[in-house]
Amino acid sequence: MKKAGIVGIDVHKLDKREVPEMGGLALLLSISLVALALVRADWVVSIFLLVGLVGILDDLVNLRQSHKVILTFFSTSPLLFYIKRNYITILALKIKLGIIALLVFWLYIVVSANLVNMLAGFNGLEVGTSSIIFLVIALLSEGDVRKLALVAFFASLGFLYWNRYPARIFPGDTGTLSLGALIGILAILGELEFPVAIMLIPHTIDFLLKARVRFKGKSLGRTRVLEDGTLVPPPYPSFLGMLMRVKPMKEWELVLTVLFLEACLGILAILLA
Repeated sequence: MKKAGIVGIDVHKLDKREVPEMGGLALLLSISLVALALVRADWVVSIFLLVGLVGILDDLVNLRQSHKVILTFFSTSPLLFYIKRNYITILALKIKLGIIALLVFWLYIVVSANLVNMLAGFNGLEVGTSSIIFLVIALLSEGDVRKLALVAFFASLGFLYWNRYPARIFPGDTGTLSLGALIGILAILGELEFPVAIMLIPHTIDFLLKARVRFKGKSLGRTRVLEDGTLVPPPYPSFLGMLMRVKPMKEWELVLTVLFLEACLGILAILLA
């Protein structure tokens, strides 16, 4: 990627180093190949790869947020032919919605993909939070869903080794969109939409805060880095900016804080499942 000029600037480092981008290709290939070898999950892998293609396009041409959402809708549409469940599960309740359930599941996966894609930008953050969610899905599920969740968990851990602070590669939207979509798919297949929604609370808060400025926060200013590495929150509202305002932190401290919160939400999800 670096030789091809596909790089991103690590804006939270003082030297603004260039880091290879679009490393999510490794996740797409490893998860897809192992998943196909372990279980009959052709349609799951197909949607996973289609969303990955949207991420590749975004990494190459920098799509607008609205365009990413629209393309994610199209790329996840095949699930309408494979999901047969007509109810949603909340705690111990099964709420029958008829055919509307399919639309709810479709929206759930699209939202999951874009939420994971949005809470991003710091070394190890996106893949780290996703790996925790995959682990919890594996603990709460069984059969093929558990196998797929474990494949995604270990692939994410493998990638995290290279993406942790200081990152030697970025997942890009190729990785974040596809991981987010896979989280949504496994949640639906395992009837875990409520526990997974709990673990996506930080992502949802971030979405709601950024919606207040119509997702144009970057034009208002970015997170700055002081000489000692301490982060200065951006001038627009965001979940990560909120944490930085509570306590000044360096990048690795911020990421560890979010991962700790995600782990706590994972424990809550397990208790409520």
